[in-house]
Amino acid sequence: MNKIWIIIAAIATFLIINFLYYKSMKVFVKESFGKKWLSVWGNKVYFWQSSIFVSTAGTALAMYLLKWSNVLTF
Repeated sequence: MNKIWIIIAAIATFLIINFLYYKSMKVFVKESFGKKWLSVWGNKVYFWQSSIFVSTAGTALAMYLLKWSNVLTF
């Protein structure tokens, strides 16, 4: 049962980081490149690819820090 909570924490961390990245970068992209930039399919793929990469790296860092500080044990 302990491992399921670690997986839930990792998924929740991933989703929170992804949501924050999406909200902040969408505003930046609209201001920098215009509203039409995200309507092109290739640009959407690039945007979501970077979002997933940042969220994965942030989740890995957060889980490492939680393990290092002995909050999570796995």
